[in-house]
Amino acid sequence: MSRARRFTRRDFVATAATTGGALLGAPFINRGRFRLAAGLQQDYSARTIRLIEESLVVDMLSLLTLNFPVGLQWLANPDDFPALESAKWLASGITAIHPALGMGGPNAHAEVAAYLHGLNGFLASRDEFIRIDSADDFARAKESGRVGMVLGVQNAEHFRTVNDVDRFHGFGQRVTQLTYNTRNMIGNGATERRDEGLSDFGVSIVERMNRVGMAVDVSHCGDRTTLDAFEASERPVLVTHSNCRALVAGHPRAKPDEALRRMAETGGVIGITGVRQFVKVDEPTTLEHMLDHYDHVARLIGIEHLGIGSDIDLHGYDAMPRELNEQLRAGYKGSYAFREKIDIEAVAHPKRMFDLTEGFVRRGYTDEHIRLVLGGNFVRVLQEIWSVESPDP
Repeated sequence: MSRARRFTRRDFVATAATTGGALLGAPFINRGRFRLAAGLQQDYSARTIRLIEESLVVDMLSLLTLNFPVGLQWLANPDDFPALESAKWLASGITAIHPALGMGGPNAHAEVAAYLHGLNGFLASRDEFIRIDSADDFARAKESGRVGMVLGVQNAEHFRTVNDVDRFHGFGQRVTQLTYNTRNMIGNGATERRDEGLSDFGVSIVERMNRVGMAVDVSHCGDRTTLDAFEASERPVLVTHSNCRALVAGHPRAKPDEALRRMAETGGVIGITGVRQFVKVDEPTTLEHMLDHYDHVARLIGIEHLGIGSDIDLHGYDAMPRELNEQLRAGYKGSYAFREKIDIEAVAHPKRMFDLTEGFVRRGYTDEHIRLVLGGNFVRVLQEIWSVESPDP
């Protein structure tokens, strides 16, 4: 396989005039506000631009693309990855993403292995990306001008035995969601008819994940399975992409306050999504309503448990080809409560981290707190989870 040309954020800065602008040297608009690229309508404060430049910005659920056939083509043929997509990622302000898919079924073991091998091949061939294996790699990605990827899966059906945890950790997997929306041998998903909690096998999987240093994620788990995971894990448990049920009553993909409190007791972090129906039960649904979820978590359990889990690619669900969007909607129960649009427009574009940061500034968050939410909290908790002692010889 031929090696793709190296193209990093530094290249992007050097070619800003032709590729859409850079964080530094953004044109001044008015009263301390700057536009990141010619032709863009949105402008941002100098404070927001500085915070993005200085921070480790981690999106704990974001995909290379929601056009899944195209994404698989990129993994099979990394040289097909478009230069324009590289430019968008390198200008996004995002330090690292967690591009986890919801994979399951009778062939989950082989299919997840193939997916991770495809990602590893892609990362080996594309110098603008780097695999994140340790917490130090986040800073390494930022310093080298690349975008990091945390390998994970939004299900654990590929774990046929506890030894598979070690096997997939060896493939680079660092995060595992215990269930997707339905029941598996580990526990119950958020839209399952009954939630009977974590199974004995599920407890053994959590214990082995703790041992090898793989993060437990309960974003799509049912309420009882979620609470059981907090009890079973000796390490912090993550909710990489969810929202607060207190603000979106009854939605199965949002977490009740009881679960958020228990997550905090483990030392975990929740990433807030911009999925429209997870944010508010009716219209209008805006960025301000999404920011309400950040405020709720901060007040309830503290700013140190708060992060970002957008649950989209750089463009969002509403930009998907129509037939793929319809297929996606058809794959979920009515309790997902899809509406005409899935995205919140203000954060369904390649510069969404700047819009979120502007929102945090409007809400009165300090610079220190904004850095924690942008990525500092997830980096800290992943360092704790991933740090394991080597076995005695």
